[in-house]
Amino acid sequence: MDQQDEQSSDRETDVGKVQPDAEGLESGERPDRTLFQVSTSGALVAGLYQGAVSTAVVLQHGDFGLGTFADLDGEMVIVEGRVFQVKGDGTVNEVGDDAKAPFAVITKFAPDIDTELPPASSLAELEALCDELRPSNNIFYAVRVDGVFTSVKTRAVSPPPADTRLVDAAKVQAEFEFANASGTLVGLWSPGFSSAFSIPGYHFHFLSDARDHGGHLLACSSERLRVRIERLTDFHLALPSNEAYLKADLSRNSADELAYAEQAH
Repeated sequence: MDQQDEQSSDRETDVGKVQPDAEGLESGERPDRTLFQVSTSGALVAGLYQGAVSTAVVLQHGDFGLGTFADLDGEMVIVEGRVFQVKGDGTVNEVGDDAKAPFAVITKFAPDIDTELPPASSLAELEALCDELRPSNNIFYAVRVDGVFTSVKTRAVSPPPADTRLVDAAKVQAEFEFANASGTLVGLWSPGFSSAFSIPGYHFHFLSDARDHGGHLLACSSERLRVRIERLTDFHLALPSNEAYLKADLSRNSADELAYAEQAH
């Protein structure tokens, strides 16, 4: 390995290093209402699953969020400053600071809205109820929903073969169904213009109160639920600097593949 490669491998998170115009992020301080994102949805779609940053670095920037793990090894749920991994076999583990994340989105959760939602017969209905609480389609939102869900359907990905695009990995994802599940939805809503680098619309991960079930939310129904929403008007995107990312062709429009990967199969 030459000197340049050694330097590159040592910079575990060039992705987590603060830039001159992002004062305070390195120490964990951040402007209010900031959404911090590691890498892009397009890179994930293209199969760039290498661990870009440690969960220790991710947690410097918040206590509430979601993402995935190195090699696409399960779904990440971050709630109250704790990081959980929902693996492809359905098991849930709390991970340490050294777990690696190729994609994560996190904020320090401080909700503006704390209210109750009426019953919802579907995920689409639940999202419509949340829409009524959002004053704009042009900023980001963190959304936390707590309570008893009469039904929940989730998925969790498992490590695919090397160089597998996300759309192909999603074709063999494990899906799980639960009834009368008490838990939390950790969610983000992103505006349409963010489709070039993020996941537009709602993106929810579920975690049961017992921390034994979870995953990327595919469907649900519920009785009354508590919802908390925070407006996020500052966005920080940290890009990887590893060789795979720097040499990848990310010019392809990945919107259709991303939409497919987000759905049930």
